Amino acid sequence: MFMKIVVALGGNALQEGKKAPTALEQLNIIKETSKHICDLIEEGHQLVIAHGNGPQVGRILLQNEQSKNEIPPMSLDVCGAMTQGMIGYHLQQAIGEELQLRNIDKKAISIVTQVVVDKNDKAFKNPTKPIGQFYSKEEADILIEEKEYTMTEDAGRGYRRVVPSPVPKEIVEIDVIKKLVDEYIVITVGGGGIPVIKENTLKGVEAVIDKDLASEKLAEDLDADILLILTAVEKVALNFGKKDEMWLDSVSVKEANRFVAEGHFAKGSMLPKINAAVKFASSKKGRKAIIASLNKGSDAVKGKSGTVVEI
Repeated sequence: MFMKIVVALGGNALQEGKKAPTALEQLNIIKETSKHICDLIEEGHQLVIAHGNGPQVGRILLQNEQSKNEIPPMSLDVCGAMTQGMIGYHLQQAIGEELQLRNIDKKAISIVTQVVVDKNDKAFKNPTKPIGQFYSKEEADILIEEKEYTMTEDAGRGYRRVVPSPVPKEIVEIDVIKKLVDEYIVITVGGGGIPVIKENTLKGVEAVIDKDLASEKLAEDLDADILLILTAVEKVALNFGKKDEMWLDSVSVKEANRFVAEGHFAKGSMLPKINAAVKFASSKKGRKAIIASLNKGSDAVKGKSGTVVEI
């Protein structure tokens, strides 16, 4: 059965922590990612691709800081737009190359996508979205004092800068996306989309929208069958990393909400994925979300891997 699938790519699909953060290394990793994406395309599914940008936008902000005495820093929304172009370009190249190798007559196209948020969203007063690299506690304390960053511990991996992450309300280019999905593999809402508010016109704001929530909004708007959230682990786990760790093949919306309330999922890691999966599965009868590892996306769609979230 062929389905319309919105694929949300996590950070491990775009870079590897042990590799140097260069454009060439990112392209090489995305080439591997594209093989898994093209498996789904070759099976006949209609794909729309979203992706994160946390590490990439963090590095651009770091470049801004280091060169600010010579070049004025760019705002966070503009940095987000830059990552959409960079990552979209690499995905287009890599997917195009892989499709050509498989003799599949399709093309990938990326859309610079704006996403409307509420200017009164409480997130602007409570930054929670991790971006950029990991720091030690000592390094984080220096950044708090010298740059007035908001820093937080991220799932036991170190400290990261956090910025406002408002809820996505509307995808500005959705009508264009709908016209393109039948003919092209569309790459959109990259990094969660460029956050904008509606005044007389659209105005960019200093924030980063969560990629998983933006992907969920996209999946709803496109009436997708599946929201496929690809990440670094094969399944969702309760008590992750502990002796009583338990991996989940499937979870109902009701159960997922209970697990969230019990604090099973880390804010900077699995929690936004669970929240997005629950929202999509709840949005219409028959819809389901799957959280799975990148290299088992095809198996997950077939029910052989991943954690399924549905009513």
